[in-house]
Amino acid sequence: MKKVVGIRFRGAGKVYHFNAEGFELQLMEKVLVETERGLVIGTVVVLPKSTEEKQGAHPLKPLMRIASEDDINKEEENQKKEIEAKVYCKSCIEKHALDMNLVDVEYLFDGSKIIFYFTADERVDFRTLVRDLASKFRTRIEMCQIGVRNKAKLIGGIGSCGRELCCNTFMTSFEPVSVKMAKDQNISLNPSKISGVCGRLMCCLKFEYETYLEMKKDMPKVGKRINTPEGMGKVIRQNILGNTIVVVLEDDGTEKEIQVDSLKDIDI
Repeated sequence: MKKVVGIRFRGAGKVYHFNAEGFELQLMEKVLVETERGLVIGTVVVLPKSTEEKQGAHPLKPLMRIASEDDINKEEENQKKEIEAKVYCKSCIEKHALDMNLVDVEYLFDGSKIIFYFTADERVDFRTLVRDLASKFRTRIEMCQIGVRNKAKLIGGIGSCGRELCCNTFMTSFEPVSVKMAKDQNISLNPSKISGVCGRLMCCLKFEYETYLEMKKDMPKVGKRINTPEGMGKVIRQNILGNTIVVVLEDDGTEKEIQVDSLKDIDI
């Protein structure tokens, strides 16, 4: 059995698991851990719990320590340095006329590396930019190209619903989203209605998709002829949330909204 804790590093990022043996931790407590990128301060988002060690699994890295006041002060200083680095990097991008957009900057806790996150439509030769940055900050420089979804996740914003972006507040990872999901939920396929601030399909199309599929499973499909309390008709629309369908009656061509529960035998 191992004592495992869930740690998050930035915003609504992915939750990573570490060995918390020997530590008593509180939710939202700051801790210092060593990752593949170097020393990083993270936040406890999943309290420690005992789990069985899976055979063949990579051993979890241990926590180094609970962050001290000095550690937290250093992290705050790093955040100020990130602002300075962002301003300087943007000026260098303009100087070299590079076709790229700087999104965010991350200083590792021990200052051993600075990571610059950017977006670009095509491959960018940023060797001169890296030389300028390395000369200025005297540490390792990493340039990390990200997609438009990750850009929205990093900088945040307000969605068409009027709330803060899901990806920036609680989503830990992106899942595939398709136009079919919007179609199956009877949502307008107008791109402006189903696209998020990133220009891609809204992540929330995925949230209730499985529920809609379950609810419409027993509903007559659009285009089917069915027997209704009003006579034979053809289904032209479904109202999944209301559990109703709209039918064009064969006798007089009128449209009737009918509760699915009231239907007689289907399909002839």
